[in-house]
Amino acid sequence: MIEVPDLIICVGYIMMIVCVGLWIGLKKKAPGKGSASEEYFLAGKTLRWPMIGLALFATNISCIHLVSLAQSGFDTGLLNGNFEWMASLVLILLALFFVPFYIKSGVPTLPVFLSKRYNQACRDWLTVISIISAIIIHIAFSLLAGGIVLETLFGINMYISVTVISLLVAIYTMVGGLKAVVITESIQTIVLVGGAIVITWVSFSKLGSWGTLVDTLQQQNAMDKLSMLRPHGDASGMPWYAVFLGYPILGIWYWCADQTIVQRVLGARDENHARAGALFCGFIKILPVFIFVVPGLLAYALMHKGVLDVSAVTTIDSNGESVVNSKGIYTIMISQLLPTGLLGIVVAALLSGLMSQVAGALNSISTLVSYDLYKRFRPEAEDRQLVKLGRMSVLVALMFSIGLLPLLNSYESLFNGFNDVIAHIAPPITCVFLTGIFWRKASALSAQYTLWLGSVLGGLVFTLNKVWPESWFDHTPFMMMAFYLFCACLLIQVVLSFVFPVVHTDESEKLIWKHPLDPLRARGWRGIANYKFQAGLLAALMIVLYIYFG
Repeated sequence: MIEVPDLIICVGYIMMIVCVGLWIGLKKKAPGKGSASEEYFLAGKTLRWPMIGLALFATNISCIHLVSLAQSGFDTGLLNGNFEWMASLVLILLALFFVPFYIKSGVPTLPVFLSKRYNQACRDWLTVISIISAIIIHIAFSLLAGGIVLETLFGINMYISVTVISLLVAIYTMVGGLKAVVITESIQTIVLVGGAIVITWVSFSKLGSWGTLVDTLQQQNAMDKLSMLRPHGDASGMPWYAVFLGYPILGIWYWCADQTIVQRVLGARDENHARAGALFCGFIKILPVFIFVVPGLLAYALMHKGVLDVSAVTTIDSNGESVVNSKGIYTIMISQLLPTGLLGIVVAALLSGLMSQVAGALNSISTLVSYDLYKRFRPEAEDRQLVKLGRMSVLVALMFSIGLLPLLNSYESLFNGFNDVIAHIAPPITCVFLTGIFWRKASALSAQYTLWLGSVLGGLVFTLNKVWPESWFDHTPFMMMAFYLFCACLLIQVVLSFVFPVVHTDESEKLIWKHPLDPLRARGWRGIANYKFQAGLLAALMIVLYIYFG
């Protein structure tokens, strides 16, 4: 159980974030800074690149990442670090190819972008899918991971703890809008990274050296845990080709076409800040492998060295063998390895991840409900009505998310469950966004039917996977399933684009790259701040890292 000083640190941190969020929200808006709705939902389009990068990272890295990446490090080593490093490459795509259209078109949401490129039906469908995915992926899974940790450390019922924290987050999100969310996320990113570094440093100190880790892995015949890229037939179900074929399908949806993430970019003051913010986040995404995944690997070694006692999460299977329920390994590390004071800081970091993820998702849901549902059918709606409805949607979304917790808790690995859901949602959305900006012949009706049929197909495959054990669906890794579904969606859209030929508007003509080099024609800032230099540096760095850890 957590000690009183640590409890004071945690409670004090939560109160500080709530107060900062309320202070930002209650500050009077300076005259001439745009409408009330734009100020609330898009921070008045005043965000600069450091804040955008930190907020993107904070919205992405939730409590589930800290808990589940440590679990994956314990189970499979560095393998799931691919989700972090591949994200850096996808963020280059966001900065180069998607940001210019998002900023120049001045859209408040991504569904509005689809309506400009395709039609209103695409906008309506993406709105619904975006709200559902925000509730399940960004809020419910995060609450579940946080609830598990808080229940273990504090002994408080999971539903009580996550409900209280959710309501506190909802208060400053409802009052302050995107600006409050982004500023608090920037603070929380620093706390989150700091807390992760603390647990990594303490774990490494307990083990002694990297050589000790390697020796332990050799003794356990587990040297493959140090490899990021695995061969065909690897027991993990994620060989190297699944990473390079499957992750881009998930990643392009998540980083380039998901409202919860991209909303921070939409609030940028201009294209240069939006691009620089996305690339800044790409550089930060290098860190999680070392401070989120490696601690789990260190825990594996510490367990075999007898330093870490995992008896509390160990059970006996039907064959009479001991099995470690690694879902709770991060909590075990926190409670056993950290002294009083440091423990409170790391738990505050966990809460940072939970609060930032939930706050970001709630703000995007309120934006989607107000702009893409209410104003879509009530265009005469006043700013005051839009903001009020957005605030109401925050509470409704929280109620649905908390109700999903028992269902999502059935996943053995929260991280795999998280990505399993994404793998069946992402393919049709990734398809219509990619074809939309790169293929002039992609028609509105083809995109509309691709979204509909692709979503139905993904839902059907997901259902068959759950109700038909030991089938082909059950044995196909989710990364490859995402790739197969994407190929099916691409085939649907290409065929239907010839059946229903495109009829462009003046607006849609401007949202297509005419030449592959067009994204590099903008001059950008001078010197090392230039987006071309930053993108090239990030790409080169990722190649070097993959060569070393591959």
